[in-house]
Amino acid sequence: MRMDLRWATADTNRIGAFAQELVGSQPNIVLAGSTTATIALQRETRTIPIVFVNVVDPVTNGIVARLDRPSGNVTGFSNLEASLGGKWLELLAEIAPGLKRVTGMFNPDDSPRSTFLPSFETAARSLKVAPIIAPVHSDAEIETAINALGREPGGGLVAIPSVFMTAHHAQIILAAARNNIPAVFAFSYHAREGGLVSYGPDQLENWRDAASYVDRILRGAKPGDLPVQFPTKFSMVVNLKTAKSLGLTVPQLILLRADEVIE
Repeated sequence: MRMDLRWATADTNRIGAFAQELVGSQPNIVLAGSTTATIALQRETRTIPIVFVNVVDPVTNGIVARLDRPSGNVTGFSNLEASLGGKWLELLAEIAPGLKRVTGMFNPDDSPRSTFLPSFETAARSLKVAPIIAPVHSDAEIETAINALGREPGGGLVAIPSVFMTAHHAQIILAAARNNIPAVFAFSYHAREGGLVSYGPDQLENWRDAASYVDRILRGAKPGDLPVQFPTKFSMVVNLKTAKSLGLTVPQLILLRADEVIE
């Protein structure tokens, strides 16, 4: 077996070029690691099997026709679903009860507004906090949005995940710390690297599951017959060092629910 690997970070131009290059090499199967990469690969081929990991809302994004029977050359494992936008805000409000305004930060190029923001805005109304929608495309826009949030007390940040946000997560964590902003993230490494709290699926589990689909397709199964699956294992990580620096006391119930507490 020969495996060819490509990593394009958040550069959509490179993602498109790599997709064209990989499909041109006529592989037996392609494993795609994000929504953006999956869409780019699908543009290049409707015949070579594609198994995706970490795709958000594959039906809305036009990747598959149905979840139970994708019916094309693409199937795989979605890592997030739309209601998490509200869950992230609710979790943040439990840890930082003085919230008055919360920014939902996202990159519109790889995380459509329609995915997480409706549940985020619904939760904001329920919690009586003002939702601020902040689409960002660059380092400068990230800094501007977080600096604006930090000018008054009571601000919070929901970092809506995508390829772009992952590539810029270190900057987001540092900017939130400088501005004394409590922030919630999707993946555990965000909290381990200084974010206040993370809640989301076990990403390694998704990759392990994808290996089983790759195996089945190489043995003759059709991608269109394999249902899209969603994560069943989620984890919460709380960073008490960050909470202390923000002057927050994490409720005991949160600590008991957490899968990992960083002290």
